[in-house]
Amino acid sequence: MRYLIDTNIFIHLNEGKDFLSKNVVYLFEDYSNQFYISSESVKELLHLFQAGKIGSRTWKKACDIVDSIENDWNITIKYVRKEHLVTFSTLDRVENHNDPSDRLIIAQAICEKIPLISSDGKFVHYRKQNLQFVFNKR
Repeated sequence: MRYLIDTNIFIHLNEGKDFLSKNVVYLFEDYSNQFYISSESVKELLHLFQAGKIGSRTWKKACDIVDSIENDWNITIKYVRKEHLVTFSTLDRVENHNDPSDRLIIAQAICEKIPLISSDGKFVHYRKQNLQFVFNKR
C-alpha cells in the first residue's frame, strides 16, 4: 500500500516512534508499504530546521534533510505537479483550517488517491472531499 506522510509524521519518525500511534507504527513496520512525502513537506522541514525549531544529530545543514528522507528513511519525495495545484484550487474551505501548505499536501493526497497520515485532527474534515486519512492519535 502507498501512503503520503504529513510533515509532522516525518518529524515524529525522526524523533522516535514514541510519538506515533500503534496503528501508524504498524504501517511503518510493514515493509510491503511504500511511503511518500510531499515536496511541500520537505520545504516546511527545511524552513523549520533553518529556524532552529527541529534538528537531528545527523543533520549538519538543511540539505542533509533531503538526503536523510531518501537514503536513511527510504521515503520517496513526491513533487507538486500541475494537477495537484488544480485540485488545491477546488478544495472547499474548512473552518479554522487555513494553512496553505497543509491544503496543498491534502490536495496532493486526494489527486494521487493516496491515504495521508497526519497528527492533524482537522484533516478529517477533508474526507468529504475524497481524502483518505489515517489519523495519528498522539
